[in-house]
Amino acid sequence: MTHRQLKTGYLIIQWLNSISTAFYGYYLFFLLARQHGFGNFGNLCVSATFGFVYIFSSLHGGKYGQRHGYFNALLTGFIGMIISMIGGYFTTSPAGQIGWMMLWTFSVCFTWPSLEALVSEGESPLGVQRMVGIYNLTWSSAGALAYFSGGALVEWLGMRSIFWLPAMVHFVQIGLLLWLREKAEDVVPSKSPPIPAGNAGARIELTPRPIARSKMFLRMAWTANPFAYVAINTLAAVIPGLAGELHLTPMFAGFVCSIWFFARWFTFLALWLWPGWHYRARWFFAAFVLLISSFASILLVPSLAVIIIAQVGFGVAVGLIYYASLFYSMDVGEAKGEQGGIHEAAIGLGIFLGPAVGAGALKVFPSSPHSSTIAVCVLLCVGLALLAGTYLRGNRRPAAIDSIPER
Repeated sequence: MTHRQLKTGYLIIQWLNSISTAFYGYYLFFLLARQHGFGNFGNLCVSATFGFVYIFSSLHGGKYGQRHGYFNALLTGFIGMIISMIGGYFTTSPAGQIGWMMLWTFSVCFTWPSLEALVSEGESPLGVQRMVGIYNLTWSSAGALAYFSGGALVEWLGMRSIFWLPAMVHFVQIGLLLWLREKAEDVVPSKSPPIPAGNAGARIELTPRPIARSKMFLRMAWTANPFAYVAINTLAAVIPGLAGELHLTPMFAGFVCSIWFFARWFTFLALWLWPGWHYRARWFFAAFVLLISSFASILLVPSLAVIIIAQVGFGVAVGLIYYASLFYSMDVGEAKGEQGGIHEAAIGLGIFLGPAVGAGALKVFPSSPHSSTIAVCVLLCVGLALLAGTYLRGNRRPAAIDSIPER
């Protein structure tokens, strides 16, 4: 089996991981709303709990994969996720569901950093650009499919399908992983191979960018990406309530509210095909402004047409911000497992902050149904200011030697 064939196998595992985690992660809010009476406040608290656990679990999962091997990390994650799904299936109390969700969160954080590292390990900078693009297209297509079809599945198979269907997928992943590990023993290097001295052919593939500027954009990406997930997970937590206001069943909520998933996929495709956005700050700022305006429009304008149109802008914004964060993490970083863990931990920070601020606003202003949305919009504006500060500080620093870090 060739190196490229192995990476195709990793991408298949990643696609399966995305479709199963998206199905459970997003439709758990519908289960809590329908079976346990959770409203926006309750679901925002659950989402904040998920994000808080995700922050520290991602850092641990990334380091574990770097030190003990990506295959061992993935196997640990899949087993933990199966246990969580089985526990959730047989649990009827909301406290129990939240407990199993926390174990699932801890387990899933062993998977994403290792998958990100496996698809980019051993690649030249232009190879990283290519593989990160394929990786993003793979997981985002699965997430879009899961959300679009998830509402129909829970109406057809019952709400408990959010547990047993992902568990079945994880068993398949374990089988494929064990087979790939056997094939990969003498193929996948543990670290990115160094460029031999005098190898001019290898340097042709290097993307020319100053070291200091590269690190500045990495800091900008790690600043922006949490705020993208502030918006994403606040939106995910209140979608059941929004669906109720619009009188949508879970099936039609899945259809209507999955538009931004597909917009994100097309954004990933465009960014993959056109690398001209690399290391250009105006793309960051344009995406962030679009993020704030589209998020506010979705939740503050009671019009189905506006919600549909705003989701397109939302998908474009979060697509560019996420793509930049992962690309710069893999392009600049050497220890890709740990870098992937930091990238995921930044996501966890956003997952925690947005719902926590939203829940806090509803607690302080219970009579104002839009208080959570307004509070999160203010938080996103703070994020825009932090992004601008990161950029200005980076530009004030002395110019670095225009050279390429050794790999």
